[in-house]
Amino acid sequence: MTIANPSDLLGLQTHVSGTIVDHDEIVARAVHLGESQHDVDLSESPCSINIVVAANASPARTSAAEDLQTGTPASTVQLLKTIGAIIGLALLATSATAAGLNSLILEQIAKMPSGGKYSVSHFAKIKLESTAHFESGKFFVAPTKPYVSFCSGATYIVFIKTIEALRDSGQLELDFATLNQLMIRDQHDGEGIWGRWNANGPGTARLFHELGLGRNFTDFAQAQPGDFMKIFWNQNVGKRESGHSVIFLGTTNHPDGEYVRFWSSNIGMGYGEKEVPRSKIAYAIFSRLETPANLTRIHDVPVVDGYLSSLLRKKSNFAEARQKCGI
Repeated sequence: MTIANPSDLLGLQTHVSGTIVDHDEIVARAVHLGESQHDVDLSESPCSINIVVAANASPARTSAAEDLQTGTPASTVQLLKTIGAIIGLALLATSATAAGLNSLILEQIAKMPSGGKYSVSHFAKIKLESTAHFESGKFFVAPTKPYVSFCSGATYIVFIKTIEALRDSGQLELDFATLNQLMIRDQHDGEGIWGRWNANGPGTARLFHELGLGRNFTDFAQAQPGDFMKIFWNQNVGKRESGHSVIFLGTTNHPDGEYVRFWSSNIGMGYGEKEVPRSKIAYAIFSRLETPANLTRIHDVPVVDGYLSSLLRKKSNFAEARQKCGI
């Protein structure tokens, strides 16, 4: 589980053994703490695709196109154009959907309480389990006072709030068996959906890769506000790792360098935004929610992910983490 460290008070995050994820750092069990970030620019999307009609194409290209059409039946040419248009529209739709889901995730953050206390105690786990319950075919996700939380629990709450918002608007349909899998029941690291999310190492990213929920990547230039993010404060993955489960909000420049801004449950402040120097981050994996309907695939994977469950006692490395997450 991901657990935060007192070092987060100094802008670092750590994890402690146990099945809890705290959004600042990961110790034997991962619990992470997050930091806020400023000057988010939502205007640029690396997923956007520009379709350009080559009206001013070079003579060589125009000639090649004419040669193709000259020797090809008009019906075939039209079919190829139609297929190309369909593919382009599909890619644009995928991009728009991903951007829309990120916006929805940010909306759920705005509805979360602020402050409280960061803790990886047994009481914090009980509070997390009581935060979400399923009744009359609907998820009710509402943290209650006192707000006692840890990082992986905070990001998971936002995740299931996003899923419920999609269901409530009619954009997503999930059967009862899948919804039941989303419940938090003190699962062990690597077990089910929550156990994977809360595990040491790249828990969320591994879950996204296994189920096909969206893509994982490590390039900060591709990151967008609303992406889920696992921060590694040191080069250890698994045993002795120090990490944080957060939701990326952007980057900003200060006189002493670039800072990364994020939301999570943080040591010393509980729920809220935080920012840290990018130089303090050893590694990071981003996970973008794109196909939430694939949550149904949880029934097709092993109950326990052997890789994630082993990270409580095993030392791994970032290269293996990337490979296990399809990066």
